Amino acid sequence: MKDGALTALAGYFAMMSLLAIGGANSAVPEMQRVAVEVEHWMSARQFADTFAIAQLTPGPNVIIVTLIGYHVAGLPGALVATFAMCGPTCVFAFYVGHAWERFKDAPWRAAVQAGLLPISIGLIAASAFVVASAAAHNLAAVAVVLGTALLTHATRLNPLWIFAVAALLGLAGLI
Repeated sequence: MKDGALTALAGYFAMMSLLAIGGANSAVPEMQRVAVEVEHWMSARQFADTFAIAQLTPGPNVIIVTLIGYHVAGLPGALVATFAMCGPTCVFAFYVGHAWERFKDAPWRAAVQAGLLPISIGLIAASAFVVASAAAHNLAAVAVVLGTALLTHATRLNPLWIFAVAALLGLAGLI
């Protein structure tokens, strides 16, 4: 079972790494689909909690991959998932970066960059929707999700303060 889980982690995350335009957060909907709906490695709530922990930790957002791998197969799973998510894109970026620099004045380069921006924004918005849907399990949670989105959009308040308030509401049993 563990070898099969490690192989599945490696395959899924290697494929996702090449499709994560805009970073690991843009692949969150696919991560959720695989981890929750396809492989049943965790529940939607566990996935949302894992995402929240990944966002609170310092460092890159790709930590969610490590946490999923750890949940599935312990330390070996964390290592396999992390290397599978980072390895292919590092190799790809190395080779594409050289070509990209060689064609820095080409008109098609600006068009490609302009086209990738809305794709990245759409993928990240889909990630937010998937995580918010899993987190909004009752009316109070829906209110917190909507309030957080509005407050984050309307102010320059550090999101960690908003997370802290939501955590306190959860600890108080209000969510």
